[in-house]
Amino acid sequence: MTLDIHDLMQGLAESRPIFEDEKDFQSALAWHIKEMTPECEVRLEFKPFPNESMFLDIWLPTIGTALELKYLHRKTDSEWHGERFVLKDGARDVGRYEFINDIQRLERIVSDKEDAKYGYAILLANDFGYWDDPLPAWKSTIDADFRIHEGRQIHGPLRLRGKTGENLGNKALVFLAGLYDIHWQDYSNFEMRSHSRFRYLALSVGD
Repeated sequence: MTLDIHDLMQGLAESRPIFEDEKDFQSALAWHIKEMTPECEVRLEFKPFPNESMFLDIWLPTIGTALELKYLHRKTDSEWHGERFVLKDGARDVGRYEFINDIQRLERIVSDKEDAKYGYAILLANDFGYWDDPLPAWKSTIDADFRIHEGRQIHGPLRLRGKTGENLGNKALVFLAGLYDIHWQDYSNFEMRSHSRFRYLALSVGD
């Protein structure tokens, strides 16, 4: 049995087009996986290496699959089925860095954890600044290596520049062994106004 991320995300969007925060997204996706595949064990905040402080957002031991999630958003005040969702602006450079760092973590888990076969890094966002092709000046920004706009490829050593990179020290460098093609998918658009359109990026590790 393998996981079809796109089927899962499309199904989840029908019942949950928006989330309060990343924990809400994590819990909803885990519950949806369990509903769709009752035979699959689902673990949240799982330690893949017992002697380390690393935690996985979702671990599916039945199929040896690890998931890391990011929920990155711009300010919006929305309502869905009587529930209000107030989202704040997030820092794009930090969001991009943390997402790609998740991929690096998943590569290590798939490589070093004996029962881990696959990994998926999933980013859900309502901010077009992540997926739109930016102006040429993006190549000189501190997070140029970490840009994840549509059509880009990411691979190899990636480093945050400037003061942010200096503050992170050695952690500013992320190395991806795999080559990843960036293709965004539509998730939801239940309100026809600014920042109501959600899209997701799902990158597979271990295929």
